[in-house]
Amino acid sequence: MASVSPSTFVGKAIKFGTDGWRGVIAADFTFERVGKVAALAAQVLEETYGSSGDSSGSKTVIVGYDRRFLSPDFARYAAESIAAAGYEVKLSEGFAPTPAFSWAAFDQKALGAVVITASHNPAVYNGLKIKSALGGSVPPEVTEKVEALLDQDVPTAEQAGSITLFDPWPSYCSALQSMVDIEAIRKAVDEGKLTIFAEVMHGAAATGIERLLERAVNEINSEADPLFEGGAPEPLPQYIPKLFKAIENKQNDGLTVGLIFDGDSDRIAGMDGKATFLSSQVLIPILMEHLTKRRGMTGEVVKTLSGSNLFLALAKLYDLPVYETPIGYKYIADRMLDADVLIGGEESGGIGYGHHIPERDALLSALYLLEAVVRSGKDFGELNDALRAQTHFTAAYDRIDLPLASMDVRAKLLEALQTSTLETVAGKKVDNCITVDGYKFNLEDDSWLLIRFSGTEPVLRLYSEAGSIERVHEILAWAKDWANSVG
Repeated sequence: MASVSPSTFVGKAIKFGTDGWRGVIAADFTFERVGKVAALAAQVLEETYGSSGDSSGSKTVIVGYDRRFLSPDFARYAAESIAAAGYEVKLSEGFAPTPAFSWAAFDQKALGAVVITASHNPAVYNGLKIKSALGGSVPPEVTEKVEALLDQDVPTAEQAGSITLFDPWPSYCSALQSMVDIEAIRKAVDEGKLTIFAEVMHGAAATGIERLLERAVNEINSEADPLFEGGAPEPLPQYIPKLFKAIENKQNDGLTVGLIFDGDSDRIAGMDGKATFLSSQVLIPILMEHLTKRRGMTGEVVKTLSGSNLFLALAKLYDLPVYETPIGYKYIADRMLDADVLIGGEESGGIGYGHHIPERDALLSALYLLEAVVRSGKDFGELNDALRAQTHFTAAYDRIDLPLASMDVRAKLLEALQTSTLETVAGKKVDNCITVDGYKFNLEDDSWLLIRFSGTEPVLRLYSEAGSIERVHEILAWAKDWANSVG
């Protein structure tokens, strides 16, 4: 039998990415490491939020978790480590969406929250997110402080804190219900005018829509599955065959809505009554229109570099200011703390609202989308068509993730982007290149290509928007060929 070097199982350095630390279970993500990071996180949260705002003097830290393999056990270990460091811990008695724990941190005036989740990553991963006292992701300075302390011993206190179990769902659901016309949505369901399919991808959104509406809905993949059926709990077409089939085979009349949630329910995608998949590139404009025209709200639209130009066209139509950030919801959350924000969203499905906590929240977005459908009498596809007609916007969008053979290949690709200027892409001249986050090439035909690297995996992410889906695929194929030729 072939021997295996012990170094194969040595964990990688703990490094926080765009939203949390993630690692392979048992190799990188171990109980010992989780306990240490959790205790240090509590210490840094107290240093950051313990002497200001509503959390002044607090010693409470929220601990929650998703439905991944060993998540409840990792959460319990994290809670014990935090308590040993002298903090009072509110530990969730069951799984819940990450935004529910962000809300709990804000609502209970805690120092913040530690959430065990790897979000949309494949099954071999688990992770840890740190949430602030304000109810959103902590800024990079906080995670950098945690990383800087990792060579120290795990903090312990002479007087250990206690661990109290709590149910995060009631307060969270009550807060979300108060923001929409929940009775109008319930009435549409009761009268058979609206049929809801919720694809929860074996994740933490399970039971969420039913809890909020207090009505039965067609929930798909409700049961826990630590392997995610061999895929990943990411709201992308390749992972939701059951939802496509369910909507294609539906027998009901009236409006049909498909809602798709990622593993920890902070990201969302949709499907219309014709079983057409709709990413947040479509859902965010629908939400912009709904909040502005039907709810009479206003404020800044915050988009990331990979967001569709439809956001810009619609913002111009509605006279809304736009602010662009690097990719990663933490940048949107930071802007929410400094400006009057209507909505902030990213291409990958994270959407949040300035009148709520600075956190992306898929279930809140789902309620607003359901309200938009009920009030307009149109499904997602019809709402999208109407917006494109209003703005004369016809472009299509797509994205592919290209796995890389190694980190050496990643380094070689990055060097090529840094040292060589691409003058043409897929036969079109490059007008300019934006390097705020990755490399975004704006082309002479108003199309664009964005090349960037995953913060948590050896993956190259390729994004494009162009006048037709055929042109989008041509640009993405060109980018893939370029990457393979360099790597």
